[in-house]
Amino acid sequence: MQDVIKAGSFNGEIKAVVFDAFGTLVQIRKQYRPYLRLLKRLRAAGRVPLPHDAVQVMSNDVDLAGALRMFNWDLPSSYIDELEADLQSELSTIQLYPDVSATLLSLRSNGLKIGICSNLAAPYAHAVKKLMPFELDAYAWSFEVGAVKPQKEIYQHVCALLKCQPSEVAMIGDALEADCVAPTRYGMRGLHLKRDGKKSSDHCLKKIDEILMVLGIDPGND
Repeated sequence: MQDVIKAGSFNGEIKAVVFDAFGTLVQIRKQYRPYLRLLKRLRAAGRVPLPHDAVQVMSNDVDLAGALRMFNWDLPSSYIDELEADLQSELSTIQLYPDVSATLLSLRSNGLKIGICSNLAAPYAHAVKKLMPFELDAYAWSFEVGAVKPQKEIYQHVCALLKCQPSEVAMIGDALEADCVAPTRYGMRGLHLKRDGKKSSDHCLKKIDEILMVLGIDPGND
């Protein structure tokens, strides 16, 4: 892989661009972490935690009460109500990064399909989707797919939704393994987003709108 991604590197090859959600397209301004707190409370109540508890939450379509049932455990309903209130507060603080809308609009106006491929618990999906400037072409939510990044099934799913071959899809996200290395291994063109500007890999973007440069798109000529 080259040290610096050259302008137009993917020009003519890519038909669709897929983004991670949190840390890439959107950010949570105030975190309450209700699902993590639920898992910690279960541990304090005597449940032995398992290595894939978080994966279980993100790969099943369950709310907080559903997660509790999935783990076959009881907690006071007042505690679940408290977590639910905090979840709603957290969801209300989700915002797009400032560079997102213009980038998505430029991609769309230049004929690119656009999708999201994200590991998240079910209640977060609607909050993310409603912030998009328009309806995207594909949404591969882990809780709907039943698989999480970096499992290849979720990449297969989003490529199928986009009706594209993996080699025709660029994937961008802030997690090196899940959004760059694993998609590349599957045959996609993975790009790692590092908003702090610190280079992490050969294919690293500092800003999301740099995908336009990679694709040979002039943002001033949409």
